[in-house]
Amino acid sequence: MLKLYNTMARKKEVFEPRNDRVVKMFTCGPSIYGRPHVGNYRSFLWEDVLQRYLGFLGYRVERVLNFTDVEDKAIAEAEKTRMTIEDLTAANAEQFFADARDLRIELPNHIPRSSTSVDQAVKLIQILLGKGYAYWYGKDVFFDPLKFNGFGKLFRLDMSRWPKEKKRFKKDTYPGRRWNLGDFILWHGYKPGDKVYWDTGIGKGRPSWNIQDPAMITETLGYTVDISCGGIDNLYRHHDYNIAVIEAVSGEEFSRYWIHGEHLLVDGKKMSKSVGNIIYPQDLMKEGYSARSIRFYLLYGHHREPLNLTKKIFEKTTQKLVLLNGLVEKLSSGDSGGSRARKTDSSVEALIDRLIPDFERNMNDDLNIKGAFDATFENLSQLVSLKVDGKVTGKQCEKIRKELIRIDKVFQFILQ
Repeated sequence: MLKLYNTMARKKEVFEPRNDRVVKMFTCGPSIYGRPHVGNYRSFLWEDVLQRYLGFLGYRVERVLNFTDVEDKAIAEAEKTRMTIEDLTAANAEQFFADARDLRIELPNHIPRSSTSVDQAVKLIQILLGKGYAYWYGKDVFFDPLKFNGFGKLFRLDMSRWPKEKKRFKKDTYPGRRWNLGDFILWHGYKPGDKVYWDTGIGKGRPSWNIQDPAMITETLGYTVDISCGGIDNLYRHHDYNIAVIEAVSGEEFSRYWIHGEHLLVDGKKMSKSVGNIIYPQDLMKEGYSARSIRFYLLYGHHREPLNLTKKIFEKTTQKLVLLNGLVEKLSSGDSGGSRARKTDSSVEALIDRLIPDFERNMNDDLNIKGAFDATFENLSQLVSLKVDGKVTGKQCEKIRKELIRIDKVFQFILQ
């Protein structure tokens, strides 16, 4: 049985979706005011493997990955670069699609955007206003967390810290891992000079970042999902805001499982513009590294543990993939160490029969990709040794390849 570490429960739990064979899965997509970097792609990759593995287990996955294309940062970047917000985000969206193709990330057929979900955002705000969770303050709308029972339950926020006086936070996002102890904004009312706004049933303005994900989720997947994923930063404010908004509207539990991935570090430091250590996939490709090796490196390490990127570690780690490729090639070739297979023994069939169970055993343990790869490597190493001894037939080599094809539908880095 698949067990996943559920952040809400703070433990591994057996995965049981609401529907026996269909899994609804929301994964936080990129904010396309800028290009996604390799740290972002680490999250997109383990989420990709999770989706593929659920498919391997026989589930039909309904996944939503979204684009955040209208927020404070996007508007500021468009003004800074003297571009329209549409041109700015279109260029970054195209770069994301190109990177996803290179890294073999399977994307949903439809990717909703903040700018295409405004009507749904307005609908949610109207419901929240009617229920008393939200209120007008001037031309803006704010959500009062104290009205929502259990606010901060994902983070396990200590509500005794909540200030007695009323505070409002009107920016879309705030830097760092901090909590805004006060009311958060849902709607930016129009101000003279605003270039980005919509004329809606609640007046002119634009939805804040805090209502955008709930709008895109509920419009595409409904008010309940099985899995919600994202980087560890989302555990601060963002995901609890999503829970509060959606559950305040529906009265139901929004997501059964919450999965968060840790940061990718560069030379031991978090990537940031101020440090100047942001790396994009193209930067690594220009140094001669293949997209396949980048995918492998970003996946060869548990998603809940930080991963450090250095040239030395990258080359040492990806050498494992090179060695695995060599094993696959030896098993695929007609040569068996100078001798044709004359006989076989039970150990060959036993090793072949272990390929899938060993893969599943590790993957079922909270998506242990590293363990699954290492087990596959060890089994193939033993099979190559037996082939050199003339104990593996051509028919058995074909059977091995069929098993590897099944495994690589999930991994997407074993076979060329």
